[in-house]
Order: sequence, then structure tokens, then C-alpha cells
Amino acid sequence: MRKPLVALVGRPNVGKSTLFNRLAGERLAVVHETPGTTRDRLQADVDWNGVTFTVVDTGGIEVYQPRGARDLSPLAEGSAAFVPQIRTQAEIAIADADVIVLLVDAVHGITAADEEIAEILRRTEKPVLVAANRVDNVVRVQDALEFYGLGLGEIFPISALHGTGTGDLLDAVVEALPVWAPEEREEEDESIKIAIVGRPNVGKSSLLNRLLGEERAIVSPVPGTTRDALDMQFTWESMPITLIDTAGIRRRGRIEPGIEKYSVLRALKAIQRADVALLIIDAVDHVTAQDAHIAGMILDEFKSAVIVVNKWDAIEKTTHTIDEYTQRIRHDLNFLSYAPILFISALTGQRTGQVLPTAVRVQEERTVRVPTAALNRIVREAVSRQAPPSRGGKRLKILYASQVRVDPPTFLFHINDRRLLHSPTSATWRTRSAPATPTRARRSG
Repeated sequence: MRKPLVALVGRPNVGKSTLFNRLAGERLAVVHETPGTTRDRLQADVDWNGVTFTVVDTGGIEVYQPRGARDLSPLAEGSAAFVPQIRTQAEIAIADADVIVLLVDAVHGITAADEEIAEILRRTEKPVLVAANRVDNVVRVQDALEFYGLGLGEIFPISALHGTGTGDLLDAVVEALPVWAPEEREEEDESIKIAIVGRPNVGKSSLLNRLLGEERAIVSPVPGTTRDALDMQFTWESMPITLIDTAGIRRRGRIEPGIEKYSVLRALKAIQRADVALLIIDAVDHVTAQDAHIAGMILDEFKSAVIVVNKWDAIEKTTHTIDEYTQRIRHDLNFLSYAPILFISALTGQRTGQVLPTAVRVQEERTVRVPTAALNRIVREAVSRQAPPSRGGKRLKILYASQVRVDPPTFLFHINDRRLLHSPTSATWRTRSAPATPTRARRSG
């Protein structure tokens, strides 16, 4: 049985993302005083008094402001261009929701935008709770009573920043949920988590929408459109998949302070919690220094990788074009020599059907356990082809090896003297000190 859905809606800059983070228990949504920061839908599971439900954060619903209406802060720079799409995303969340929480600002009181949104919600015939935010003192509690004028029922004075009143709001949310909401706690998420990462404007959100078969993320030629890491769960060939769309990762020197900085941090966090990372590269630009930097991030976190060359439809091709591109990528990303390479067009759908099968196959390989006998046979063959180095007349000897864990695969090598070991410069292998001679190495691929 699916989890009930609770949507947080309201005009821009009333604290929806702050409340979302408060309910989720962590900073999943980018919070900034500039309206229009949240553009796509964000989801997080919330457990309250034994009832689990999903909370959806939405971008502010921007409506027509008649002249003379209470002034609202201008939208974030660049967000005005996305107002229709932001509203569409919010309306989709409303349509999917079982309970709707309308967030309003007790400091500004009722605005024309609040009244129009309330009219939209009345037509949904769904339970609507009004949360008056920024109620930080007794005087503001009285101000919050003004919102009874919206005609949507009881008002819940809260402070999303400090958490005041959110318990009462959650009690009301649980009470308003469908009768089937109280359910047994779902098992731990065992889906394959696939993060879509890359530079800004390489087609990450376009690929996400193509894989899902619907417009779940806002797509625009303007770099930086996606700011939060978006989790999309679905089933592919009876297999649970979680796709994570992320903000474009710029070069450190080009990251703007504030909103963009936090977005990049969340993209890095998305890599950390993923099983497989799809590194999206722009075919027109070839491999850039920033692409290699992001690939290094994937490697440092011991995540499996699939290199996806997007916008392949924009390239003039000959018989050898794919081979030439492959050789160039292998040269520029030589530390990911094991990663499969796909050439696709998220715009036209060319070869996008290969993306999920490849990612799943990579994840399956990530969980393979190599028998000790087979592993030691490989080691002996490697040593016979290339003898280990010697130092001071003493040669390194690998006594035997074993795999001690999977996901990521981790191997333990027993050697005669660690002082003879020269660790490779590649981040693919790491060693850990131990009182005896065994050396532990971990691979991401």
C-alpha cells in the first residue's frame, strides 16, 4: 500500500522549504530568503506517532497581483522565467496529494495571492490545513487568526524555523489522512539508487524526464535550473529504482555564494548516497576539466559509474566517430577505464533505453563476490606477468588475497612486508594501516 502524500503549498517565500526541512528532520531543500528558490517538487518520508507519510515541497504558486495589493518580495533572479512551470509542478503535487497544507505568512497577513490560492484549493475537495508561519510570539498568534477569513477551517500558528506548533500541525495532518494511512512500517529502502550528475546544462533533467516518461523535473536551456537533489522512485522490470536528479556542479571558483553553493553541496551528498552515478557529458564540449573533477568525486566516494555522452544528435558523424570519442574519453578519464560509455540523446530518445539496463548491470557487478580460489589465481597470474618491486634487496610477496565485503568490493591482501608496498597514485585503491601485514584495498567499479 502506498504512503499517503501531504503537499506543502503557498505563495513564494512563506517558508515552505523551511517547514519541509523541519518535518523531514534534515536540510533537504535549499532555504533562502529570496522567493522562488524551490522550483521542482521535493519529497521526504515523515514518521509521526507511528504513521508514515510522504511530504512534498513545492515551488511557490505565483498568481496575478492586482495593483495596490500587499507588496511581495521579487522572485529570485532568473526564477520569473519559470513561473508557469513552477505553478504546474505545484498543481501536480496538489492533484497527487491526500492532504494539503497551505502555508501563509502571519507577518504579512492575508494577501491577494493567498486568497486566490485558497480558491484553487477549495475546488480540490481535499482536506486542507492552514499553517500560519512566522508566529514567534503571543502577538503573532492573534495576527494568525486573520486567516480564518480564507474560509478553509482551523488555523495552526507555527514557526517553521524554530519548530513551534509543528507538533499540533502534524497531529492534524495524521488525523486528516485517509483511513488506510496507519500501516505497518515499510521495509528499508532496497531500491537501486542512481544519481544523475554532471556540469550545468548537460541534459541531466532531460534524461530524468525521458527515463521516467513524464515531466517530473523542470527543463530549461538556462544553466542552474535544477537546484535541489530530486528523488524519483519507480519500478523498472520488477526492480525498484530511485533516480536522483542533481544540480549542475560548477567549478569551485564559479560557484555563487548562497543558493547555488547549497545546491552543489546537495549534489555531492546525492553522490554519497547513490549506488551508481551517471556522469553526463556534453558531446559538443567533449570531456572538460570539470567533467574529470566530478568523475573524481564519484571515485573518491567509491561509487560505480556509467559515462553517458549526451546530445549525440548534435554531432556530425562518420563511421569512426564513436570509436574516436571512446578513445578520447578513455584517455581523459583513464582512472575510470572500467566504466561503460553510452552515447545518447535525451532530446530525441536515441539509445536512452540502454541507460537503466547498463546502470542495473553495473550495480549487479558491484555486489558480486569473487571466490577466494579464483581471486588468488588472478593474483598469481598477474604476479607472473609483472613481478612486484623490490627494495633493499627484498621483494614484495603477496601471500594470498580474499574479498571481505561487497558494495563496494573490498579486498584484503596478505603480504610479507608493508614497507615494500608502493601505493598507486590513483584514488581507485586505498590502504589502511594494521598491526600485521595484511593490506586492505577497495575498488569503486
